[in-house]
Amino acid sequence: MDMKTVHNFNAGPCVLPKPAVEAAIEALKDFSGTGMSVIEVSHRSKAWEAVMDECRSLWKELLNIPDTHEVVFFGGGASMGFLYAAMNFLERKAGYLDTGVWAKKAFKEAKGFADSKGSEAVVVASSADRAYSCIPKDYEIPSDLDYFHITTNNTIYGTEIPCDIDCPVPLIADMSSDIMSRPVDVSKYAVIYGGAQKNVGTAGVAFAIVRRDALGKVSHYIPTMLNFQSLIDGKSMYNTPPVFPIFVMKETLKWLKAQGGVEEIHKVNKWKAALLYEEIDRNSLFVGTAATKDRSDMNVCFVMAPGYEHLENDFLDFATERGMVGIKGHRSVGGFRASIYNACPVESVQALVDAMREFEDFVFEENE
Repeated sequence: MDMKTVHNFNAGPCVLPKPAVEAAIEALKDFSGTGMSVIEVSHRSKAWEAVMDECRSLWKELLNIPDTHEVVFFGGGASMGFLYAAMNFLERKAGYLDTGVWAKKAFKEAKGFADSKGSEAVVVASSADRAYSCIPKDYEIPSDLDYFHITTNNTIYGTEIPCDIDCPVPLIADMSSDIMSRPVDVSKYAVIYGGAQKNVGTAGVAFAIVRRDALGKVSHYIPTMLNFQSLIDGKSMYNTPPVFPIFVMKETLKWLKAQGGVEEIHKVNKWKAALLYEEIDRNSLFVGTAATKDRSDMNVCFVMAPGYEHLENDFLDFATERGMVGIKGHRSVGGFRASIYNACPVESVQALVDAMREFEDFVFEENE
């Protein structure tokens, strides 16, 4: 029986490339000709080690990761990465850029750890007073920080830091929701980390790109399972890794490579975002919530225009009837959010645009 056609705009877990899904289904039945499922095979087998090696190689190739950095995988998602950042780098003082819910949560973990050891964690700049509708500007990064932490894309509020910033101290970035969507100069970062379930796979695994010589500079004990050096030394297999999510990640990156890599997918992502933002700006029923210059290419957030707020549920039903899935805004902000990650096809974005235009026509015809 054919699957129902839907346009998946979920924020994460989210739409995956069809070839990755199909490869995962086959691997669940028979992994690499072993006669076993991928969720049954030993993580110490040569067949599995080949998956780990290929996945790491794809990361390095697609992002042009220099030899100074290592790629590791771990469980717990980006929320576990909040702890990794603080535990591995916070000695005296850490600085955070507060651009949304996830940045705030990252800071909370650093502040709690800093307080416990008599150190300091500070917010360098914040857009909380503007409902996180923009990225802070014109702030100065203190030179006495152990590191400066940023969240490059904010899924809830639809803002993004679209380029690599210059930083006088080690730079740590949570890139959960825009990794692999645009070129990145990895050499500018001490650590890039994130959860996989946006652009590079499914939930259950997180990634980190770690500059090796940035480690080993704190005096406190780091628990083994929170120590980046343990992950590097154990090739992400100090303990049993999340095998199935890593397999899906590998297949997702293979798909990305086949599309022409990060540079090519970036062009597609810019096109998709422009298509949807142009309709939001044109359509009299909708208005974007993020400052224009800070709009995210990954998460497009919008609400009903003033005077049409009462039509929010009507549009949600209207769009759902036409196959849109996952466009309801985060519960903390309301409205709508279309997450248009790498694997979201242009056709789905066009379908949403068409639904917005059709709804506008319907509303004004009803009022004539």
